[in-house]
Amino acid sequence: MEEIHVTLKRWRQSLCRNIDVGGFLARCPIAHKWKAPYRMALLREALLWRMEDLMRQSVLLSDQGHILGARILLRSAIETLALLIYTNQKMKAVLAGSFSFFALDEATKQLLLGSKNGATQTQAVNILTVLGHAEKDHEGLVEMHQHLSESAHPNYHGAMLGYSSTNPEAHETTFQNNWLRNFGKEQEPGVAFVMAVFEHEYNNVWPENFSQLEEWLRTHDSELEAARASS
Repeated sequence: MEEIHVTLKRWRQSLCRNIDVGGFLARCPIAHKWKAPYRMALLREALLWRMEDLMRQSVLLSDQGHILGARILLRSAIETLALLIYTNQKMKAVLAGSFSFFALDEATKQLLLGSKNGATQTQAVNILTVLGHAEKDHEGLVEMHQHLSESAHPNYHGAMLGYSSTNPEAHETTFQNNWLRNFGKEQEPGVAFVMAVFEHEYNNVWPENFSQLEEWLRTHDSELEAARASS
């Protein structure tokens, strides 16, 4: 767990404090007259803030033996990771010509501003759909999310297995907190896996995709302008 604490400290020190539109325009004025790249940059940093917060709290609970809460937070972290992977996949699809830039523009609005409770006018993307796409790049995420969901919900794992044991011979059920005994050993490798994948997607995949997207926008600017004018 020591390595996880070191990574969390590094994450906290590297959290982005602000993003300046002017900086993006200075970097590449043609690419950044389009709003989608800026929205993706905002989403990327918000996801790091969320991931750092979730993982720090999950590890804190785990260190104190509070495994149920730690698992529920890890489940939320997987959903956060999946959204970053999904964003990277959409950029790659534009670069490959299998997804239109204007569709990406709409997707960034949904990813950044979507809600399920009517807080915004944009409908949130279905997280299970996002997880399904993320699974294509990182096999095992869906199964891990499903496993943790059984803890988050008051199903067999979340209720009876978590808090009881049965003696069939005595026909007796006793109640106690079983979370540390049943699931404590799963927590550290699960956290380490999710954090490692997030770092890869954040530090390696996203910057490369973003730079290529800027170049793609420079190259295709004229045709994009023509398509926008004719729509």
